[in-house]
Amino acid sequence: MRLPAIMMAVVLTISILIDLYIWWDLRQSSRRKRSAHLVYFLSAVACWIWLIVIWALPKRGESSVIPLMWMLYAYLSIYLPKLSYCLISLLGRLFKQRRAFRIIGLAVAAIVFVGLWWGALVTRRQIDIVEVSLEMPRLPKSFDGLKIVQFSDAHVGTWGEDTTFVSRIVDTILAQKPDLILFTGDIVNRRTSEILPFIKPLSRLKAPMGVYSVLGNHDYSDYCEWPSDSAKLSDRAALVGIEKAMGWNLLNNETETLRNGSDSIMLVGVENWGEPPFPCYGDLKKAYPEGSDGKFKILMSHNPEHWRQIVSKEFDADLTLSGHTHAMQFQLSAFGHKWSPAGFRYKNWSGLYDSESNPGRYLYVNIGSGEVGIPARIGATPEITVFTFKTKK
Repeated sequence: MRLPAIMMAVVLTISILIDLYIWWDLRQSSRRKRSAHLVYFLSAVACWIWLIVIWALPKRGESSVIPLMWMLYAYLSIYLPKLSYCLISLLGRLFKQRRAFRIIGLAVAAIVFVGLWWGALVTRRQIDIVEVSLEMPRLPKSFDGLKIVQFSDAHVGTWGEDTTFVSRIVDTILAQKPDLILFTGDIVNRRTSEILPFIKPLSRLKAPMGVYSVLGNHDYSDYCEWPSDSAKLSDRAALVGIEKAMGWNLLNNETETLRNGSDSIMLVGVENWGEPPFPCYGDLKKAYPEGSDGKFKILMSHNPEHWRQIVSKEFDADLTLSGHTHAMQFQLSAFGHKWSPAGFRYKNWSGLYDSESNPGRYLYVNIGSGEVGIPARIGATPEITVFTFKTKK
């Protein structure tokens, strides 16, 4: 989407203020090196022009957003370190330790720069296998030891036509030898054509009990401008057809009964539970008209807010699987604790949660394997979740 003019103006203004401060600080610290001051000023002007070019480029239609994503990320990788330096330098002026804080500021700026590009070139290609073991009171005994793999938010369009990473995801999932594979939405970024290079590797996903999926907010073609509503609906229908052709069972407000001998469990899939300004396609009552009937249920719902606001209070799903948050592609972990800016937006943004109002009804939020917006994952490693279910004794 085209960055709003106001947003671009704000970012440009902040960038100019950052550069003016650094230029002024540079002049104070080295008055004799006028050539260095001039070089810095010219490089700053070049960066401002770069931002304007990014804003002016087309963001919709058939054009690929990949070059735009990398251009914007390159810009951020310059100005976030600069901002870090400015904040620390200002602290140095406050405490009257300008020289020491300049050195600290330069070191922090270098760390931020390296961290940003490490997230783009290394972390986004690493795969984290998260193992979760759950004792489920209502799980039929014949399903004891059931192994499920969940993956989510692949956003394959971010990789263009390079299938290397997605193929590694598929290999990693198959290596777990799951009984059931579940994908919780956002296979593309904007349009169905993005998935075409990835049909072959994704079609290799097989499991004894099947491969099931639901749609995420990016799978409805809502992030593109279309010549007509029929063209938009046609694009969405094409994605549905491709997932089915790959051997995936797409649950659009539907339920599948999974059987093992005389026992069965219910797999419920709802369409995306959108929040304003996006449409809400999810319909839990349509997907499972019987409501809370005491049967063991796994619910796939892309947006974890659906569980927090509705499911945990009104529906007796034993486990709800979601994605959507990506941990905002930035996560810090230390001493068993995790932090992400996603926590400001989502109460449930990563990992396992138990319902406060109905204990024993769990939510798991997978932080996804792909990216959207920026081509990086800083600390938020691509995730594959392996669940092992056990009957509670």
